[in-house]
Amino acid sequence: MESPLVVGFDGSDPGLTALDWAVDEAVRQDRPLRVVYASLWERYEGAVPSWTTDRPWGQVLADDLVGQAAERALRRAPGLSLTTHVAAEDAAGALLREGREAWGVVVGARGRSELGDLLLGSVALVVAARASCPVVVVRGDRQALEARHGRILLGVGEHDAASPAVAFAFREAAVREAELDAVRTWRRPFHDPLDHPLLRGQAGVYLAEEASAALDEALAVHAREHPRVRVRRSGVEGDAKRVLTERSAAADLLVLGARRRDGLVGLQLGRVAHRALHHALCPVAVVPQTAPAPTKAASEGDER
Repeated sequence: MESPLVVGFDGSDPGLTALDWAVDEAVRQDRPLRVVYASLWERYEGAVPSWTTDRPWGQVLADDLVGQAAERALRRAPGLSLTTHVAAEDAAGALLREGREAWGVVVGARGRSELGDLLLGSVALVVAARASCPVVVVRGDRQALEARHGRILLGVGEHDAASPAVAFAFREAAVREAELDAVRTWRRPFHDPLDHPLLRGQAGVYLAEEASAALDEALAVHAREHPRVRVRRSGVEGDAKRVLTERSAAADLLVLGARRRDGLVGLQLGRVAHRALHHALCPVAVVPQTAPAPTKAASEGDER
């Protein structure tokens, strides 16, 4: 059986938006959809007596919610292959576990238990930062959610040559028949290095050419595999966090890589992805890729 697309659902408005997006994505990718609801209701209600046939109210709520989600999904896509699952555990843990066998995980930007003024819910942040599969955090306006822009935005980092993030972005652009806008940012030094004849007075020109070459290298393999995808390469001077957030206003999906390093614990999410998850104006896909454990100098200078 094909790996499913998993969507976390909690009955909230962001959860409904994520569900609708996931249904459309499952249809685009021709994959089954798995709706997962997770709750710790068993911890608070205690054991149910063996002689009763009554279900705890938490289980009743969970079953009702996934039933409503399944009904909504099948109304939106009648031919969709669909399964549901109710997990008696915390939402982040359940989705991380489901993600081990999934093609991808979709979550809403916030859930029912989040404060209204938070930009990103804790479940979305933890899943995006730890999952072993691609994670899409659904956010943005109606145009982005309904894929009206016809553009996939890809942020290209230092180590993204033929990376899983690049492959994911090309695949999305291909199934949507959308343009791929691949962006690599660069920043000139505060002072041009006077001891290098090639850079004297023209560091910006050199760095722009370097960014263009890096884009060509990152995209080459997958561009050959997807010759019908229209690709726009953009080397842009500026801070990656700001540039990608601004460009996300005209995109249907922002794709970023996140390096997962063996032996490290905690949230493995770079500053660019972290900013995008909080402020992007379209859904954000975080695609994990393995990387060696960093040296002290490398970790201090890493922005991804």
